[in-house]
Amino acid sequence: MAPGANDPTLLEGLITLPSAHTPKETLDRLTLAVTARGMAIVARVDHAGAAIKVGLQLRPTELLIFGNPRVGTPLMQAAQLIGLDLPLRALAWQDETQGNWLSYADPNWIAGRYGISAVSKKVLAEMSAALQAVTTEATA
Repeated sequence: MAPGANDPTLLEGLITLPSAHTPKETLDRLTLAVTARGMAIVARVDHAGAAIKVGLQLRPTELLIFGNPRVGTPLMQAAQLIGLDLPLRALAWQDETQGNWLSYADPNWIAGRYGISAVSKKVLAEMSAALQAVTTEATA
């Protein structure tokens, strides 16, 4: 993907990985990786499918919402408004050159938005490590 205004690598707090799979396959793989680690799937949203239903087109784009209340709740106890960004989300999408990607918000960046980075270092480290593991597994 050429750098530009829509370059996800330029968006603060966003981690974007290239995927060797289509967006659907990437989220199928992410779902398996997430559930294998004891996290729950909250929802899966097919944005492209929804667009088709209203007569619009969108390149393949799917969102997975997932998490673990044992990990997220301590963050919400520190700053309840972080619930706007929890549970976690990962977006699998295809760019204009048919490149496939998986993007998610860095948990440390999310926590920083709410001023709780220092309060929950251990939780954030665990969350970041788990996200890195499942997203790497999904995109490989």
